[in-house]
Amino acid sequence: MPAEAAVVAAPGTQALIQWLPRLAPPGRVAIVGPTYSEHEVSWRRAGRSVERLTAIEPLPRDAPHLALVNPNNPDGRIIPREALAAAAERCRAAGGWLVVDESFADLVPEASVAPLAAETPTLVLRSFGKFYGLAGLRLGFLLAPPAIAALVEDALGPWAVSGPALAVGAAALADTDWADAMRIRLADEAAALDAALAEAGFTPAGGTSLYRLVRHPEAARRHAGLARAGIWVRRFDHAPDLLRFGLPPGPAEREALRAALASL
Repeated sequence: MPAEAAVVAAPGTQALIQWLPRLAPPGRVAIVGPTYSEHEVSWRRAGRSVERLTAIEPLPRDAPHLALVNPNNPDGRIIPREALAAAAERCRAAGGWLVVDESFADLVPEASVAPLAAETPTLVLRSFGKFYGLAGLRLGFLLAPPAIAALVEDALGPWAVSGPALAVGAAALADTDWADAMRIRLADEAAALDAALAEAGFTPAGGTSLYRLVRHPEAARRHAGLARAGIWVRRFDHAPDLLRFGLPPGPAEREALRAALASL
């Protein structure tokens, strides 16, 4: 963490996503997508005008704020740090914020733009539950310049995060050996899932080592069939041929998925 930045602990990243549009300086926001829909929902609920982008460039002149997920959900796209640094400077010049949701950055630490929070109005959101598999703990973090961090901390109020959550989070984050081993394990499991999906006729479309995005011309029918078999995958209204598969918990569940796909 940059020494000039500050960290705010929150009861999950979702709480931060909902608060930031209400605390940000006036102005429109541009959101790079398709992405996690709660970003747009939260900015609109705060009365902000939203412009959807499909790429970080060109940035609209009349939107001082920019929000994106990096690596992106669901396609795993990673925007280079150099491009985000340029965007942060542009947001600063316009009096706005750059909000970078790094909920999946534990998988690729080199993609993080945490250093930008030391010198620019860059707000980095980090999830705990996704990589560590403890979503019910309700723990997330904001890395931001001290003045912005203080604003968010005041909005969250005292005792925003439980003592047990903080204790578990501190222990887990200190175990770097576990994190390094888990990145290797997840990459192996993602490769095994890719093989199972390829056998079933799916075409890769992106993702991270926690989930895989694939295409199939009969995605809607496959989605319904898997649901009947007790396997839930994500479908998308904006792209009816896409499905997102989370990693099966283990080999037995992966074989169950293979069998369900074969039955379709």
